Amino acid sequence: MVFDLEPEDGYELRRIQPYQATKTYLCPGCNRDLPPGLGHMVAVPLDAPDLRRHWHYGCWHARHRRTPRG
Repeated sequence: MVFDLEPEDGYELRRIQPYQATKTYLCPGCNRDLPPGLGHMVAVPLDAPDLRRHWHYGCWHARHRRTPRG
């Protein structure tokens, strides 16, 4: 499945290819791991780049329909 990263106000969106994914991250949308080797995306707030978060594509696209997990 391919997701297009459409521009989002206030964020820079970056696509991470599977070969670029070398560490494990926690997706804030589902609170599950993004293991090494899994393609995903990074959302970087323009006003606070240190608060960037790594997301599953589907979680990013569904974020407005979900309640935050934690």
